Amino acid sequence: MSYDPANIFARILRGEIPAYVIEDTDHTLTFMDIMPKADGHALVIPKEGARNIFEISDEALQHVITQVKRVARAAQRAYPGKGIRVIQLNGSEAGQSVFHLHFHVIPSADGMNFGFHGGAAADEKSLKENAQRLKQALATLA
Repeated sequence: MSYDPANIFARILRGEIPAYVIEDTDHTLTFMDIMPKADGHALVIPKEGARNIFEISDEALQHVITQVKRVARAAQRAYPGKGIRVIQLNGSEAGQSVFHLHFHVIPSADGMNFGFHGGAAADEKSLKENAQRLKQALATLA
């Protein structure tokens, strides 16, 4: 299977589909997951088209993982007292449902035992508030 430039994340990158963007860098886009597992559930994607971690260039992956770490730090500040889950899936057998490499950054508390994917979509107000909370925390990072 080859990379499909019509996937939803590629369409978000091109501005064809709206997203609650937290940060847009030269190499990555960070935005809210519209079906979050918790408040502050963000996605970090590369601007390079790659289905999974095996297809992305090493240079692009370095930019992505640096951004993942930044967003995880921001989530720690924005959601004190929470642990931070960083999740990345490769292939449908592993649960990947959008075939554009992406990392989930999810503030988590004890007892949060959730399956992956599916669930209810978040309301617009909640997405905006959580995006703003993470943006403010990112602005405080050096």
